[in-house]
Amino acid sequence: MSVNNPKIIYPCPFSKGYGMPSSQAWQLLSIYYVYRFILACSFALLSYFRIGHALFKGAHDVHLYTYSSAAYVLMTLVLGFLIFWRVFGYSILAQLLIFTDIIMLTLLMHASGGIGSGVGILPAISIAAGGLLIGGRCALVFAAIASIAVLAAEVYTAQIELLAKANYTYTGMLGATYFAIALLSVVLARRSEQILKLADSQQDTIIQLEELNQYIIQNLQSGIMLTDEEQTVQMANQSALRLTNTVEMPEKLSDISEELSNAFQHWLAASESNVAMLQISNNTEIQCRFVALPTHLIVFYMIILEDVVLYNQRLQQSKLASLGRLTASIAHEIRNPLGAISHAGQLLTESPHLLEQDRRLTKIIQTNSMRVNRIIEDILSLSRRTDSAREKINLADWMNEYLTNYFIENGIQENLFKLAANDKNLWVFIDPAHLKQILDNLCQNALRYGNPEKGEILIQAINSQHGPCIEVCDNGQGISPEHRKQLFEPFFTTSSSGTGLGLYISRELAELNQAKLSYYLSGENRSCFSLCLQDANLTKIEI
Repeated sequence: MSVNNPKIIYPCPFSKGYGMPSSQAWQLLSIYYVYRFILACSFALLSYFRIGHALFKGAHDVHLYTYSSAAYVLMTLVLGFLIFWRVFGYSILAQLLIFTDIIMLTLLMHASGGIGSGVGILPAISIAAGGLLIGGRCALVFAAIASIAVLAAEVYTAQIELLAKANYTYTGMLGATYFAIALLSVVLARRSEQILKLADSQQDTIIQLEELNQYIIQNLQSGIMLTDEEQTVQMANQSALRLTNTVEMPEKLSDISEELSNAFQHWLAASESNVAMLQISNNTEIQCRFVALPTHLIVFYMIILEDVVLYNQRLQQSKLASLGRLTASIAHEIRNPLGAISHAGQLLTESPHLLEQDRRLTKIIQTNSMRVNRIIEDILSLSRRTDSAREKINLADWMNEYLTNYFIENGIQENLFKLAANDKNLWVFIDPAHLKQILDNLCQNALRYGNPEKGEILIQAINSQHGPCIEVCDNGQGISPEHRKQLFEPFFTTSSSGTGLGLYISRELAELNQAKLSYYLSGENRSCFSLCLQDANLTKIEI
């Protein structure tokens, strides 16, 4: 996962190095450069106004002091240009800055009278900065360079210029100070590295959780909106925009619906009931629930929106589950005497002394016994209905395989059906076993009532505004408007031999898979059943 603030590693030839955010590293380097610039300018000003001659014990070597301070300023300006334009990498520029600091400060210390001038303490700041800016053992390398430089300057002063006494003790203590500061900076750098790694780990975890929360919220089947007391919308997921028929994020609740705004205001005034039923502009009825989300500074309010149709479907499924258990037990009790009646009818048919009129009566018994048995089988299959095991399938490939198997299983001629499923990009989310059962019922009804002798039965897969859909269109006369309202009700049938449960079971299976089965009459007066499925690429999270 990408991080907004990338990490870069600043290696040192003598160190393992450590990483920090690039913006922070360059900012620390810039702060140290400001210190370096002020320090260089201070030495130059002391030389220009001849203050250094009195300040540093008579400025032991005035010319060296003047040239060194001028070179120090010039070198600082050059490094400032390189840092500003980032001509080289961070590590190279930081090491150049620290290294030149040590060398120039050693020269200025020698020109100012040696160890006794007090300038020798300034490289300690550079060493500490080197440990923090570059990290690791680089600080020890800088401490060693500074110690050798100070010792070399003191030896040169004692041997070449023949001073009466060289202060080697103070020089050794100063070198030990350099190393102590270097070790301290190493410890601080390592702790900073550990803290930085921990912060990076926590930052990555927070980003992952934030992305996961955003994904869950945006893909919830229920609509979620956050607002404040002023009814300013802070956040709304895609389901909320879809349910409220809104294209863009609204600023106020009143931009969605005045009824929603009034319901929220009424709930704030009297929060006994947190549920409201609203009618949106597109005649969609939605259920709203209001929940308070108090924080330390402000109270936010969450509005949960749910389609009433989906809510009623869940309620209906719960009722049907209880009814299914009851009807299953009744069906079992009916099946036993039904079997006895059917068996007795068969025995009567085999009697050689039975009159022709009585044979017609026994045939009626057998026919109706078989019909009742089919009703019982359908009821039992409905009560034994398992939960949906949905999976992602390619609709075109699945339908080709389905029709091939359907022709073989039922011994039907292939010219009775015409398949139009050429779009290979239609992916749906459904239980394949349930889809097969639904299409079996639709195809059997088309063969039975759709006048297949007048032309082919069309089965097509299309991508409509409601998502991927399967349509089965026959050549029947169509269903009258007064019968359409009862079409999917249990035990409704216009046929004397039908049970009236096929379409009802098909619709129940469709709703179990978050699909929708409907009927319409096409422009060519063809009777069509449309099964709109859930798009596998737009899966919603159910709660």
